[in-house]
Amino acid sequence: MSERKVLNKYYPPDFDPSKIPRAKRAKNSQFSIRLMAPCNMRCKTCGEYIYKGKKFNARKEDVMGETYLGMQIYRFYIKCTKCLREITFKTDPANGDYELEHGAIRNFESIRLAEKQAKEEAAKVAEEEALNPMKLLENRTRDSRQEMAAIEALEDIKELNARHAAIEIEQMLNQKRVEDKQFALLKKQLEEDEDEAEIRRVFGKSTMPINDNDVETEEIEENTEEILPLSTKPKTTVSFGQPNNAKRPAPKSSLAMVIKKKPTTTTSDPVSKPSAGLTSLLASYDDDDDDDDDSS
Repeated sequence: MSERKVLNKYYPPDFDPSKIPRAKRAKNSQFSIRLMAPCNMRCKTCGEYIYKGKKFNARKEDVMGETYLGMQIYRFYIKCTKCLREITFKTDPANGDYELEHGAIRNFESIRLAEKQAKEEAAKVAEEEALNPMKLLENRTRDSRQEMAAIEALEDIKELNARHAAIEIEQMLNQKRVEDKQFALLKKQLEEDEDEAEIRRVFGKSTMPINDNDVETEEIEENTEEILPLSTKPKTTVSFGQPNNAKRPAPKSSLAMVIKKKPTTTTSDPVSKPSAGLTSLLASYDDDDDDDDDSS
């Protein structure tokens, strides 16, 4: 049995590959290939929409007598997926695209149309400049002015970028902190004004702020009322007679303290009187003892 996966083949010593006859291909022969739809198209027969990139089993052939700068132009045959109508298109090397020939029409493509119009306008301008030298001079003058304006705009942008690059980050942060602080103070002032307006609306008058000097004067007045002034020593008289038992007033100290005691309410309990029942029992007990003594 022969090998399934041949790695080495035997070539005889007298083998000459140039002597192998080549297969003759007929002119305008077709090849079966697998390709994708080059553009969005719509079938003329059934109106089926064929999107770009849909795969087909196609036939390829050379277009006889058509070349572009020595490049061969090819034609492709595909069939509609719904009605099996044959659709043909060929390559367009001049525009780098494909050109539909039969069986389908190309859908509208704005980009392709814009490019086509731009090329037509450029060709028209080139033709006018070739025929009219003054038109060429005007176009050159306009182009030079536009170029100068673009250069000036570019210089302005560069200057602005350089100015922004020269700004220090720390300086910007400090400025931002100052602005935030000012904003906080302004906000606090507005809140205080709103509170003051609300108090005036509720109480009918504004609350006057308390001055520290007034508080100090009030405290001084209270202290002067509580602390007594300095007093002179009382005069004492010496007598050799009988001692005077009268209470002498205690000498007042130079500094006196005022102690306020909380007044206490004393309630005197009424004296409980002995009940009449107990006294009667005691009286009767004494009488019995006296009677016994008399009888003895």
